[in-house]
Amino acid sequence: MSLKAIKPLMRAPLLHVSVQESLRDFISENGLKPGTMLPAESDLANQLGVSRNSLREGIKALESLGVLEARRGVGIFVKAFSFEPLLDNLAYGLGGALRQVEELIEIRRVLEAGMIGKTLAIIGDEDIAELRAAVDRMGAHAKRGESFADEDQLFHALLFRCQNNETFAGLIDIFWLAFYKASDFVNLDTVDPIATWKDHAAIVDAVEKRDLSEVQQRLDRHYEGISRVITASKSAS
Repeated sequence: MSLKAIKPLMRAPLLHVSVQESLRDFISENGLKPGTMLPAESDLANQLGVSRNSLREGIKALESLGVLEARRGVGIFVKAFSFEPLLDNLAYGLGGALRQVEELIEIRRVLEAGMIGKTLAIIGDEDIAELRAAVDRMGAHAKRGESFADEDQLFHALLFRCQNNETFAGLIDIFWLAFYKASDFVNLDTVDPIATWKDHAAIVDAVEKRDLSEVQQRLDRHYEGISRVITASKSAS
């Protein structure tokens, strides 16, 4: 009779990994809110039955993930949720992979085109005025041959601010910042500032007219310009 092979033993997790899991469970089971201070290190180490060094390793790992925040001389606090750790890892992970950068842009393009309809239904005059002001600053930079990364990021944040969707706003920032960080890695050629400025101005015009079809077309055109830069860089490399 033929027997199935015995399964190998699973290696026990490293101690600092177990510490992380226990701390996560402690936070979750006690419903600790952002800003809540955890018990002192000595108390946590005693409760877990580990050395303070092992505890500190686990805390440092959770700091890097944005779960905890250590304040020197004060204590360890639960940190408010943030996309920053994901952003840092995403941008670093992209490295020189132009294909992944291209995929990232396509995801952002689809998300913005899909969400813009809600913006048109509720955006107010104040938001449109701020979009115009951002575009005007872009134009001033573009005419001097300067980049305007900050205004670009602000523009897309303003475009969807009226929706009060914090998760979507965070995703927009992730995709935007990850693209620019990845651009540094792969040395993408700079997008034509004049064309980029005009693309954004056309988007605002369409938003003000509440013309969904035109806004989506203008967003597509904007992202097509970025995609062409990526394609050219892929060909060059």
